[in-house]
Amino acid sequence: MSTPPIRAVLTDIEGTTSSISFVKDVLFPYARTRLAGFVAEHAADPDVAGALAEARVLAGRPDLDTAGTIELLQAWIDEDRKAKPLKALQGMIWEDGYRSGELKGDIYPDAVAQLTAWKNSGLALYVYSSGSVLAQKLIFGFTHSGDLTPLFSGYFDTAIGSKLEASSYTAIAKEIGIAPVEILFLSDNTRELDAAREAGMKTIALDRGEVVIPPDQTHPVVADFHAIDAATSTVRSAN
Repeated sequence: MSTPPIRAVLTDIEGTTSSISFVKDVLFPYARTRLAGFVAEHAADPDVAGALAEARVLAGRPDLDTAGTIELLQAWIDEDRKAKPLKALQGMIWEDGYRSGELKGDIYPDAVAQLTAWKNSGLALYVYSSGSVLAQKLIFGFTHSGDLTPLFSGYFDTAIGSKLEASSYTAIAKEIGIAPVEILFLSDNTRELDAAREAGMKTIALDRGEVVIPPDQTHPVVADFHAIDAATSTVRSAN
C-alpha cells in the first residue's frame, strides 16, 4: 500500500524556524528586565493578576507578595521553565515590544521561503511550540519579512499536551482533521520527533548547528528548509 501524501506541515519554532539564540538571548532577557515594570503598570489587569496568582499556586506559595512573585518568575525565566503563567506574562510583554517596533521576529530566510511555497502549493501549515499561542503569533506576525501569520491555519502550545508525548500529536491531528500519517512534523528536538512519529506522523529533524543531534537517532536530518520536500516528507538530494 502506498503512503498517503502529506497534507499538512506542523512546525516547531525555536531551533527550527528561528534560532535558539534569538529566544534565549533576545526574547527572554527582554521579558525579564521588563517584568517588574510591566506588572506594576498593569496590576489591575485581570489577566496579569490571574497569571501572578496562578504562578503562586504553581509554586506552592500562595501567600507570596508581588515582589516575591516577580523574583520567582524571573528565576523561572532563567531556568527556561515551561510554566503557563510565565508564558502568558512573557507573551504580554513581548506583544508590547513587537507592537512598539523594539522586537522583530527572527525567522530564518529559508523557512520564510519554503513555508510560503508550501502554502502556495496547497499544504496546510500549523505551529506547535512550548511558547504560548500569543507568543507564536507575535514572532510570525512582526518579522523582518513582514506579517507571516496568514501562512498558518492554526497554532498549538502545551495546553494541548507535552511535546514529548505521542498523545499531544494525536490530539493535534484530531483537532485539525487530518490523519497523522498525512502530517509532517519538523523540529530540532529528536525526542519530540520520536513522540510525533509514535503518533503516526512523518518527521524530519532540523540541525541548525545549535543543538547536538544524537548520532543514533533515526529521523532524516536537514540543515535548512530548502532540503525538505514537504509533499513527500523526504529530503532532497544535495545535487
